Amino acid sequence: MAPGAADTSSPTSHLADFTTDRRVLVLSLMSVLVGAVCALIAWALVWLIGVITNLAYYHRMSSSFISPAANALGAWALLVPVAGGLIIGLMARYGSEKIRGHGIPEALESILVGRSRMEAKVAVLKPLSSAISIGTGGPFGAEGPIIMTGGAFGSLFGQVFRFTSTERRTLLVAGAAGGMSAIFAAPVAAVMLAVELLFFEWRPRSFIPVALASLTAGTLRIPLLGPGPIFPMSGHAPPGGTETAWALVMGLLAGLLSVFLTKLVYAFEDLFRRLPIHWMWWPALGGLAVGLGGLLDPRVLGVGYDTIRAVLQGRILAGALLVLLAVKALVWALSLGSGTSGGVLAPLLMMGAALGAAAAPWIPSGSPSLWALAGMAAVMGGTMRAPFTAVMFALELTHDVRALPVLLASCVASELVTVLALRRSILTEKVARRGLHLTREYTVDPFEVLRVQEVMERDVPTLGAVTSLTELADSLSRGGSLLSGRRGIPLVDEQGRLVGIVTQSDILRALQSQTSPGRTVLDAGTRDPVVAYEDELLRDAVARMIKHQVSRLPVVRRDEPWHLVGYLGPSGLLAARRWRFREDNQRRGWLARRRPASKSR
Repeated sequence: MAPGAADTSSPTSHLADFTTDRRVLVLSLMSVLVGAVCALIAWALVWLIGVITNLAYYHRMSSSFISPAANALGAWALLVPVAGGLIIGLMARYGSEKIRGHGIPEALESILVGRSRMEAKVAVLKPLSSAISIGTGGPFGAEGPIIMTGGAFGSLFGQVFRFTSTERRTLLVAGAAGGMSAIFAAPVAAVMLAVELLFFEWRPRSFIPVALASLTAGTLRIPLLGPGPIFPMSGHAPPGGTETAWALVMGLLAGLLSVFLTKLVYAFEDLFRRLPIHWMWWPALGGLAVGLGGLLDPRVLGVGYDTIRAVLQGRILAGALLVLLAVKALVWALSLGSGTSGGVLAPLLMMGAALGAAAAPWIPSGSPSLWALAGMAAVMGGTMRAPFTAVMFALELTHDVRALPVLLASCVASELVTVLALRRSILTEKVARRGLHLTREYTVDPFEVLRVQEVMERDVPTLGAVTSLTELADSLSRGGSLLSGRRGIPLVDEQGRLVGIVTQSDILRALQSQTSPGRTVLDAGTRDPVVAYEDELLRDAVARMIKHQVSRLPVVRRDEPWHLVGYLGPSGLLAARRWRFREDNQRRGWLARRRPASKSR
């Protein structure tokens, strides 16, 4: 804005809690369509898993969603996961390597460095490879593949139409949330997963479209796959203070298991990388481990929803629970480390439920079902570093609202263990191994809090606008220090009013060119410069810098835009970061002990 044009509006009239505009309506409409398609994709994935399972283990053509555990193949069942792993290895090598893994890290990588662009073939090959993996006995869940597949469709939708990278990310996450909502009948938990793992922000312009996509997919799930909950629970008394206290203990145990599982997965991944064979063959070796585990305990094969349901209902004895936990952990970690295709969520639910049910006889209060549910949520929350998602997910899977205090306590305790014991989660470790880093801690940007007057330079040297270039050149030749360390100098008239700005490059260009003797610094500089207001947020001033491609702004009063009061440059922006550093690191208090002054010897 030109300094001569007064802005008499209130200094806070333009400020809002959020930056959302009407563009959110377009994104919301698109997200509803994405959610509807993701519900159909989820149905197709479940159908495909059922068909492959029936063909591989029961030699019949059926789409019923059945567990491989009841097969009658005997020792021949050992070869089924090997064949599935071999097919996946071939698909990854000659189709797309991005189908390897459990889906969520790939979505994170696309958001972080891929401008939320995903390939069309990934949207086809990922669910197909995952259906083959799970249908041939792979101990995985369908949530990772559907998150990546739904995300790929949302990304493709955003690439077809004209969207920014941020808007495309919203559609990607909308697809991921819609797919998870349709698979698990958990629309709220799907939105929480998006917030805790995929968004990297909290804005209504992102949250609203994703929530609508999740609601749409969850609604369409009912006619396609049936209503929830998947694991209905009832029968235990409302937990009290004693159960909440024991839930903290359960959370600590679940946190230790989460740490162990994370380390185990990547230990096997490192082991596979040392093998002297191409990675295409690794999934087949992982399938061999799955086959051996299936011979020891067939319940570890496949998604295992029926097994989770049996654990939550207390239909498996403690000794069998420990075997189930040990075998499931080994075959899951080994096969996942081999680079096959499959999700992590359902296996975590099974192992957490087994842990809680096995520990239940040692807890003096509460039912085994309650502790199985607490262990299930806590292992998921600790391993994925998503405690709120885990709490809501457990509630939507069981509709057991009475367990909420126990779920919250166990998930918080598990999170405490994992954040202290592990630098990264099972999801972000995969991203870090690809040379990327992301921070899962979100705070308010100091640019959104501090005002320009709090960080600006106040003693600003100025230059008379009528100063001739010849006079300035003579001053510089005599060692003048006006431009020392500065790239721009505000120009003022005889009354001290801001009228322009001149930079070092402006002066150098003018001195090197053929100029008339009377040419002034104002002629060489910029009239009506872009300015910042002393009472505005740093956010707005920085946005103006970016828009006009400048690194420094004169600071003026809003009611007197010609009155120069300061200067905002890189040092001011750095001061804002120092403010945040002091807020996080300086400790003060009445009880703080002062160190005695050291005596000189």
